[in-house]
Amino acid sequence: MTFSFTDLVEVDLGKLATAVSDWKKAVDGLKKSAESARTGMQAKSDSARWAGVNATVTREFVAKTAKEVSDLHIEANSIYRVLEDGHTELESLQKQIKTAVQVDASNLGVRVEDIGEGRVRCFFPHIRGDSDERTQEQLDQRQALEDRINGILAHAAEIDASVARALAKSHGNDPNNAGHSRYESLNDAEVEHALELAHKGKKMSDAELRELNELLRYNSAEKDGEFATEFYQGLGGPEKALQFYAEMSIDGTGGDATKTRLNAVQDLQRVMGYTLANATDPDHRNHLDPSWGAEFRRLGTQQIGWEKGQWNKPYGYQVLGGLLRYGNYDSRFLNPIAEHITQLHRKDPYFFLSNKPTGSPDTYGFNPSGQLGSGNEPLNSVLEALGHSPEAAEKFFSQPPTAYNEDGTIKKDGKPGFDSYLDLLTDKNFEWTMDTNSANVLADEDKAKTVMGYGPDALGHALEAATTGLPYGSDAVSPPHSKEAADIFHKLVERYGGKPEDLDDSPLRDSLGNITADYMRDVQGAFMGDGGTVVGTHGPSAHLGNLDVETNPEGLSPGTLKNFLGAVGKDPDAYGAIITSQESVTTDLVNDGFHDADKYKELAPEIANRVHAGGEIAGIMAESRTQAVVDEKIAEDAKFNEGVATADKWAGRIIGMGIGKIPVGGEVAGWVVEDIQASVVENFTRDSSPEALKDRDVFLEQQQASSAQAIYDATYTAAEEAGYDDANAQSQATAAKREIENSYGLGRQRAGK
Repeated sequence: MTFSFTDLVEVDLGKLATAVSDWKKAVDGLKKSAESARTGMQAKSDSARWAGVNATVTREFVAKTAKEVSDLHIEANSIYRVLEDGHTELESLQKQIKTAVQVDASNLGVRVEDIGEGRVRCFFPHIRGDSDERTQEQLDQRQALEDRINGILAHAAEIDASVARALAKSHGNDPNNAGHSRYESLNDAEVEHALELAHKGKKMSDAELRELNELLRYNSAEKDGEFATEFYQGLGGPEKALQFYAEMSIDGTGGDATKTRLNAVQDLQRVMGYTLANATDPDHRNHLDPSWGAEFRRLGTQQIGWEKGQWNKPYGYQVLGGLLRYGNYDSRFLNPIAEHITQLHRKDPYFFLSNKPTGSPDTYGFNPSGQLGSGNEPLNSVLEALGHSPEAAEKFFSQPPTAYNEDGTIKKDGKPGFDSYLDLLTDKNFEWTMDTNSANVLADEDKAKTVMGYGPDALGHALEAATTGLPYGSDAVSPPHSKEAADIFHKLVERYGGKPEDLDDSPLRDSLGNITADYMRDVQGAFMGDGGTVVGTHGPSAHLGNLDVETNPEGLSPGTLKNFLGAVGKDPDAYGAIITSQESVTTDLVNDGFHDADKYKELAPEIANRVHAGGEIAGIMAESRTQAVVDEKIAEDAKFNEGVATADKWAGRIIGMGIGKIPVGGEVAGWVVEDIQASVVENFTRDSSPEALKDRDVFLEQQQASSAQAIYDATYTAAEEAGYDDANAQSQATAAKREIENSYGLGRQRAGK
């Protein structure tokens, strides 16, 4: 019977708590009985001088009886431990689902309906007189809530099934023989069953594979690492773990695999990756021995087989790479592997591509996801791993490299031949490879271009993690930038601001746009020439310096940052991120100025100073967009509109950094974020028709007017909130608008140089 929504919401867990208490009493009583039998009856029997039949029958009977009492204690203890853990887990999940339904669903205005099969649907009920129109944000929140509730239900179903299975194994269905499977926790039972399934390998049915995935999904994130560690240990060691995953990935991605099997194997890739990340974290109470990392490195260049007589065998790193693409890994495990792989690639970029299965879909192999490569090139895989592992990524790009031998051991007194991985991987002459199973890929120019971009794209993800402190793609507010992270951004600006042509049509640009958005206060501080005194920085400064002096004390030559922004802004997604973050920082600065109005003799000049940098950046972005769409024709203007529409998360992230006077997480902050999001979409979504793009100057003038209007609106609103009457609010907003128009033109001129 399927575990339903109603089951979890309505079940009286108090009865289960009572059962736990009763079994605890039974355990305590049987423990005393078992001890008494061992030290009393059994001890006397062992020391007695039996003769005749008593020497065999009676002595044996006494020993058997004492053992049975001990077995009863073992069985009772297993049942108690499993019930106790099951109760704790289900109680937590019940609280979560009640909160989701009674609070979150109510606040969102949706209803939750049990649709059977252990699932619910969330929907907005029709209200008479209501248009039933919903914003995309509302629809996204509804879907997120539905997914969360269904996830809670799936987890509860896994707990319910695991408890039932463990109780049956503890009892053994034998009324005359106690003490069967022995468990100290529900975790023990879950690991045991996960390994039972895994040891079947590709003989697992689709249902069994889904069951294994559920066990891994809901237990791999345990903070103490117990389940994750015991699972990988139970697979039999690093090579056995690779063999299991390799066998399953090929089974699920082969030509005769069903869509159901492929989906299950793609899920296995994810959950095994998350589990490995948890198991290899040395800070967890339970974790794999560090020798696992050394053994993975040794196996990296060895061929791995899992069937007798297997002809074509992958290298260990090709298999491991599929797992590394998922999970936040500790640097002590990941970075030696990342360094080793990068050095192997530098020595021979095509070493790992010699055995790729040409002619198969890109999902075939050890990266069933098919995202950013088929998985034959482990460099792409390990860069994706760094992209999900911020602490490891920061160290990888900021610390001196360690030289490794081909077998993964450290090369004593060896030199890797380069100074940093940042320099190596951003070198224009670094040789990236085409990680695809496609045959004759060079005959398809578009496909070849896409495939050749997989490596740089993965590099961008790793750089995002290294500089922001978040896994790439995260919507969270980044933690304060570390000095090392800020230094990496400084070097990126220096590298590509010095040679912006190296970013022409580069897949790196969208990631560089996201990084720039996260460091927008550093960027605007550089344009203001105050090193961030007024703007503030989110952690240590990136030291972009004063861009308007002939000799820059921070090491960046004049124009470097402008060149960097101009090159990055030609990418539609980067443009959207930078524009939205710029508007957010500028809005925050304006609000901050009005909040501290009593500090200034005249407020209007101060507000003008605060919006100047934003206007200049907007001008640079407008010129970049126009060059990309009108001059170079490397992107469609509609794509820039999409970039603006999908960059709305940046408003919340910038305001959420909490550097200005807007209360983070408060109602005012929510209004400000919504206003910024609406203003950016309204003012930077342009007419993309061919007629509108014919005259570049007209197009740029429209952009200028939009930028000015956006700041006018933000300033007017801030003035009103500060208590200014309409006339004074308009006056302040008009002055800010005029400053934007002037600085916008300056930005255009600089970007056009």
